[in-house]
Amino acid sequence: MSAWVKKVHFDDNGLIPVVVQDYQTNRLLMMAWMNHEALLETVKNRIGVYWSRSRKKLWRKGEESGHTQIVHEIRLDCDQDVILLKVEQVGGIACHTGRENCFYLRLDTVEGTDELQWNEVDPVLKDPETIYQQSHE
Repeated sequence: MSAWVKKVHFDDNGLIPVVVQDYQTNRLLMMAWMNHEALLETVKNRIGVYWSRSRKKLWRKGEESGHTQIVHEIRLDCDQDVILLKVEQVGGIACHTGRENCFYLRLDTVEGTDELQWNEVDPVLKDPETIYQQSHE
């Protein structure tokens, strides 16, 4: 095993959280998980590859939607247990909902009350039905 891989602290499930940012704007796009294999493939091919916890398999970002992530920079945090990818988000859509990023829900106070609610604050750029219509899923 390469020395650089030994520095990466995967959790007890063999996973590490990955924060993904746009390499030009630093806008936060998404959060995902990687296992050892996903990390190695990402480093080798410079394309975002993750571990899908729900499907229990590698997930090559954009393999169905066409919205791949070209990796420009890979960073490891100070505790060596979180990875940051700076990527070019092909097509400008990182979220399966058709939005630029996955963080489109904002917690707001309902006007005139003490109640809180989640509000969608970022627009859908492309209908997900259109994105995945041609998918193999």
